[in-house]
Amino acid sequence: MSKRFVYVLKNGEEPPRYYTGITSDVARRHAEHNAGSCTHTAKHCPWSVDVVIEFADERRAVAFERYLKSGSGVAFANRHLR
Repeated sequence: MSKRFVYVLKNGEEPPRYYTGITSDVARRHAEHNAGSCTHTAKHCPWSVDVVIEFADERRAVAFERYLKSGSGVAFANRHLR
């Protein structure tokens, strides 16, 4: 099993924008977002890493990422992660 990370990026806009993703290498993925190589985040650089949560396997990480992108997951993130 390889570890996976669910991460939340935050930009410096007011109000801030957030982006949630999954990766096995947070530093590499963060650099890719700030380099503009990701279509969903390129227009809103620079990004900072706001939250990182480690999971023992990909299945659980994917499920949590999907949850954070749902309506109730966004509400959870607003209450507990921001």
